[in-house]
Amino acid sequence: MSAARENRNPYQNRVELLQGTLDMLILQTLQWGPQHGYGISQAIRIKSGEVLQVETGSLYPALHRLARQGWVRSEWKLTESNQRAKFYRITATGKKQLASDHGRWQQMVEAIGAIMSGELERGEP
Repeated sequence: MSAARENRNPYQNRVELLQGTLDMLILQTLQWGPQHGYGISQAIRIKSGEVLQVETGSLYPALHRLARQGWVRSEWKLTESNQRAKFYRITATGKKQLASDHGRWQQMVEAIGAIMSGELERGEP
């Protein structure tokens, strides 16, 4: 392992993982109901057992990207603490995208699992 790799921020691996899956995680979180940005990040953190932590510098650009793609809609509302916040909700198109992403994610998990367990699909190489 290179010195640069050894000295990386302990959260770097989490960030790399999230870059490929953050949209899917946000969409899944919004399946549970409309939420503001902080609520989305908290849901991801809590549901992942404190393993995944999404920083605002990653979350809000992703939310804006999802809105541009039509996968989420947003509106200003009051939070439980009576503060104004933008709430996001998943759209029908976003639900279709989530189903597609989830299918691809499941294939990837199975493929990596097969490699890590040493199983071979078509015999020995």
